Order: sequence, then C-alpha cells, then structure tokens
Amino acid sequence: MEEQLTGGNVSAGVVRVGDTVRRPAGPQTSAVHALLEHLRDVGFRHAPRSFGLDDAGRHVLEFVPGRMAHPDGPDMPPLDPAEVGRLTRELHDALDGWEPPSDAVWTCPIPTDGRDLVVHNDLAPWNLVVAEDRLVVIDWDGASPGTRTWDLAYLAHGLVPLDPGTPLDVAAERLRGLADGYGLDGPGRERLLATLGPRTWSMHTLLEHGHRTGEQPWARLWDEGHGAVWRRDAEWTEANLPTLRRALV
Repeated sequence: MEEQLTGGNVSAGVVRVGDTVRRPAGPQTSAVHALLEHLRDVGFRHAPRSFGLDDAGRHVLEFVPGRMAHPDGPDMPPLDPAEVGRLTRELHDALDGWEPPSDAVWTCPIPTDGRDLVVHNDLAPWNLVVAEDRLVVIDWDGASPGTRTWDLAYLAHGLVPLDPGTPLDVAAERLRGLADGYGLDGPGRERLLATLGPRTWSMHTLLEHGHRTGEQPWARLWDEGHGAVWRRDAEWTEANLPTLRRALV
C-alpha cells in the first residue's frame, strides 16, 4: 500500500511503501545511490540507505521514522547548532576524497563555488529528520561537487536562521555554535562569512530565473513569494555581517 508523502516544495510523486520511500528517479539517481552506498560503507549513520530501483523505476530509500526538524515549535525546539555542525563535519569528512562513478550525473540547479568534494547542497532543517537516536539527512537529489563552505553557508541560513525574525544576538550565538561544532578554523570562518550573502543570493537568482523563463518548480515558488524571502534574508545577512563577524572571528 502506498502512502503519499507531503511537505517540502518539490515532493510530487514521493510515497511511502512499508519501511521504504519511493521517489521518481532522474538522471542523478545512479550517482545518488552510489553516494549513499559509500556513506553506508564508511559507517556514516546520518543518511538513509539506498536500495536502488523498484519495478516501477523509482528510487527506493530507507524510511526513517521521526519528525522533521522544520518547522520547530513549542514542543519541537530548534536544533542545537553545535550538534548539527558536528554532523556536517562528519558528513563532509566522509565524502572528502570519495570518487563518484565515472558516469555520474548531478542535477544541482545552482552552480557551486568549486569542486572540492560532493556536497548535499540543500542541507537545512527541512531536510533533517529527528529520529529516536540520531539526526538523518534526507533528499539527496540535488547533491553535486561543491565545497564545504558552500554547504555550510546554506545550512547557516536555514539553521540559525539568518533572517530578520531572529534577534541579532541569537543569530550570532547560533552561527558561532555551528562553526564551533564543525571545528572551523580562522580562515574557514572568514570564508564562511564571505559566502553567507552570495549563497543566499544564489537562491534568489534561481527563483528569479525561473520566473522569467517559466521553469518549474522555480516559477511557482517565485509566485508564492519565496524569491522575496530570499532577497530579504540576503539583504539582512549582508547588513549584519559586522556583528556576525565579531561573534564568529
């Protein structure tokens, strides 16, 4: 029996079947399967297992019971940024040096700032499951070669979160917690600060392009107001960099 899974901005066709999730396959599925197999082989516990394709050609993944970390609320406190920082460092270390298959295809819609290692590209509370004994990173279809800093800057936006609704002192403290948990050194903190604005603007650019070309789902998300939110957050982040720098460096 199939149960439609809802939530998220791009989840059409994603269903639960018993202890598995089935999602539409794409050009990236083979590479994502290899990535998740690698993480399993090296003992990384914070990603779902991948079981390949089912008879309908859908990607079959482990269903992880738990709640999504986003949105939080009175009985669902926000994630500890230091804990998420440690998880992210473990993830990046597990992928650093991994060689994808020679025929790997990636479908990240935003150009990254380098090709140091394969990164998630959508690492944020809305892709973190709070399971009974661990946090689990889901939705790997946007993974591609990138950099640690690119992944961290996107994570900082969603995790802190870096937006006008977060008191500035709280934002600074949570950003520092993320960097401390990850173990960022001084140059790494400077790179993160320099990437926070451009990484947030990159989402606005993606949605604006979709609005102009009609490409989905980005055109729909623009019409729903997501582009304005990313612009607001990018401008807020850039305006408050001096305070964030004092806390981080």
